Amino acid sequence: MPRVSVLMPCYNAAQTLDEALESLARQTYTDFEIVCVDDGSTDATPERLEAWARREPRLRVMRIEHAGIVAALNAGLEACRAAYVARMDADDRAHPERLQLQAAFLDAHPEVDLVSCRVAGFPAEQVREGFRIYIDWLNALLTDEQIRREMFVESPLPHPSVTFRREAVLRAGGYQDHGWAEDYDLWLRLYLAGGRFAKLGKTLLEWRERPERLTRTDGRYSLENFLRAKAFHLKRGPLAGRDGVILWGAGMVGRRLGRQLIRQGVPLTAYIDIDPAKIGRTRHGRPVFEPAELPRLWESQSNPALLAAVGARGARELIRARLTALGLVEGQDWWSAA
Repeated sequence: MPRVSVLMPCYNAAQTLDEALESLARQTYTDFEIVCVDDGSTDATPERLEAWARREPRLRVMRIEHAGIVAALNAGLEACRAAYVARMDADDRAHPERLQLQAAFLDAHPEVDLVSCRVAGFPAEQVREGFRIYIDWLNALLTDEQIRREMFVESPLPHPSVTFRREAVLRAGGYQDHGWAEDYDLWLRLYLAGGRFAKLGKTLLEWRERPERLTRTDGRYSLENFLRAKAFHLKRGPLAGRDGVILWGAGMVGRRLGRQLIRQGVPLTAYIDIDPAKIGRTRHGRPVFEPAELPRLWESQSNPALLAAVGARGARELIRARLTALGLVEGQDWWSAA
């Protein structure tokens, strides 16, 4: 049995598939298999896979009727024979040491369920500012503590960069389709189950930026659906059993997250904001207060929680300093959600 299974779903990936598979053929680690799931491609993907299978004995090809990324991932996950599963997309490139370093890390840290790595966007001329800012943010989150602290801000783990213990993901329910990002949903379920995360400080994956990426073309990856995912898992995790939830941020992000929290039945009681134009008004029938009112609001509830949901750059750090000064503990009393 191989030690690592590389799980690679493919859909109309003929233009980039050779680059991805060549980067795997150059791995310094050799004890692995590649499970490629052709999700009903209509371009030359099947022919490229057949050509590769003739010269790469570690490649196993599965073909399914086109059913989407979740079905392809679960079909491939079931077929993976190794204890460790490394995700890889058919348009990315792996550093030659990626599998060796990630497998060695999991061998040395049996308490960790999933290890990622730093990533670099490419081609450089196509990397948009938003994508670059996102990569800079997630590349700064290396430890389990850092990753868990910001789990509800955005997805802190690039999906094609991770290697995970197959049994841990199967225990969490595998990949699921709830109408939002399937990878972020899996990370949130592992988080709520007490899973441990890590990220190697070395850049081991080149993450392709292009207009056709699912995150740009599939509505499941929209902001609204990310907020739906957050609200769903917040209700079942940090906010379970709370008698009152305060949301810091009455702007666009906070307002939209508040709506999703209310739909989940979360007892949202008030908003906090620094904008004088918002203070004294309401959002979804809940009053908006200035920060000076927070101690009074906190004391009025027996088991409160606070979510910080301000989208402006730098706001998270300012709110963190303010809440820390009030004696509130991040990850116990409050969580960042934007």
